[in-house]
Amino acid sequence: MKRAIEQETLQALVETGAAREFRVLREGEVWRLELRLGAKWLPVRSRREPIRYWRSLTAVGRFCEGVGIKLLTVEL
Repeated sequence: MKRAIEQETLQALVETGAAREFRVLREGEVWRLELRLGAKWLPVRSRREPIRYWRSLTAVGRFCEGVGIKLLTVEL
């Protein structure tokens, strides 16, 4: 499995401006958030799971607001 970014690391990258590109991908009925670091897209992980999933796009939006992400791309 590819690497993933933890929420605390994500917040630090957003605050310092090191991460600027974000996308939300739909996988069936759930959504996942990824950020671009260099040439690679890395998913956001939860503490318990290797990839964090959200049940709605609205929930992803709330999470992004809380972390400080102001712009993201949605891929259906």
